[in-house]
Amino acid sequence: MANREALRELQTRLASRLQAAKSEGTSVSSWLAVESAGNFYLLPLGQSGEIFPWVSVQAVPYTQSWFLGVANLRGGLVGVVDLAGLMGSEAPRTEQALAEASLLAFNAALEVNAALLVDRLAGLRGTDAFVSSEPPAEDAPSFFGTTYIDSSGTRWQELNLQILSQNSAFLSISA
Repeated sequence: MANREALRELQTRLASRLQAAKSEGTSVSSWLAVESAGNFYLLPLGQSGEIFPWVSVQAVPYTQSWFLGVANLRGGLVGVVDLAGLMGSEAPRTEQALAEASLLAFNAALEVNAALLVDRLAGLRGTDAFVSSEPPAEDAPSFFGTTYIDSSGTRWQELNLQILSQNSAFLSISA
């Protein structure tokens, strides 16, 4: 119950910060920053949907290990994808870690009934939060965007959720 209240508070804070940024005329954040298995990602706000606390997921047999199953989010069945697993991390999650994790649904405009499991929400970010950037490597997946580096040296990888949702690996959930 406390997790839901904390998530509700985070969503309220994010909404008020967005509203304040719009009214002040400052640059509006363009990404939702998340952490997954020690990696840092920037997800475009326009492609991100609602944030949910961890809920029970019904496993689906004969699927990839990163496809956790389906969950009921607001009355609709949504496929749950472990972002860390999709990116190649095979670190198992404890019940405690799952209880602290969040599900980030794809924006309804993308027409994908899926949500990403992320370990931690790190707030909103705009380009002004970073000191430098690098283009994606030539061998990087097509859904990787620019890598941004903040003042502490943390590397944040931009993920294009629209391209990810159309990627053949993402769409091929069968094992």
